[in-house]
Amino acid sequence: MLGVVQGLTEFLPVSSSAHLILARVFFGWDADQLGLSFDVACHVGTLLAVVAYFRADLLAMARAVPGLLRAPQWPAAGPGRRLRLVAVGTLPIVVVGPFMAGRVEEALRTPWVAAATLAGVAVLFLVVERIGARTQGEESISAAGALAIGTAQAMALVPGVSRSGATITTGMFMGLRRDAAARFSFVLGVPAILAAAGHEGLHLVRVGLTADQAGVFLVGMSVSAVVGYAAIAYLLKYLVNHTLAVFAWYRIALAAAAAFWLVTGRG
Repeated sequence: MLGVVQGLTEFLPVSSSAHLILARVFFGWDADQLGLSFDVACHVGTLLAVVAYFRADLLAMARAVPGLLRAPQWPAAGPGRRLRLVAVGTLPIVVVGPFMAGRVEEALRTPWVAAATLAGVAVLFLVVERIGARTQGEESISAAGALAIGTAQAMALVPGVSRSGATITTGMFMGLRRDAAARFSFVLGVPAILAAAGHEGLHLVRVGLTADQAGVFLVGMSVSAVVGYAAIAYLLKYLVNHTLAVFAWYRIALAAAAAFWLVTGRG
């Protein structure tokens, strides 16, 4: 069940961290009891999902690396340009992540923070949908725009913000179509997810896996990968003709339910 939650909410703009936090409140689930192997498995699973879906784009970007090393000027279009935009967009999480991730985990990983940010970002969804038409494609993203989207990705360290929600919304504020913003968001997320999986994976390699932990790892990885792939495919098709409103109202409803649960002392 936690693998399903992780696979769905990692890519849908509803915040995986908020759902895992609130799942403990509502249902008594405790992901920590599954240990480090489950955390690594979920990251590996979602990484496999995004790499599998965007494999053609990622291979084209990889083939563009030698050309960029020989020609330092920015390409006008193509995989080389996208590769540089992803590199620029990854800078904020590289700078902020090592210093802030632990502090955010200690201070802000609470049900109240998750509820507040779920509602706050939902309001941004509704605002961006009312500010006018967004007609630009991914080719219109500048280096400054990639940096802004990358900064939004770094803000998603706060539970409830949602990495995909923050980056898609930022892209839409810049005039990108919903589906174009989502595609760049998912490709931009590859280095961040890879870094998270690698960081936790190093610890896992040092401590090793028991037979039970190996089973947890395989189940978590498989479920989050399959569900994550389906979530990516669904969201990209959905955003072609639909707004973010349904996700906004879902976030608001979940935040209200969490607040009621906590205020009444049931959580």
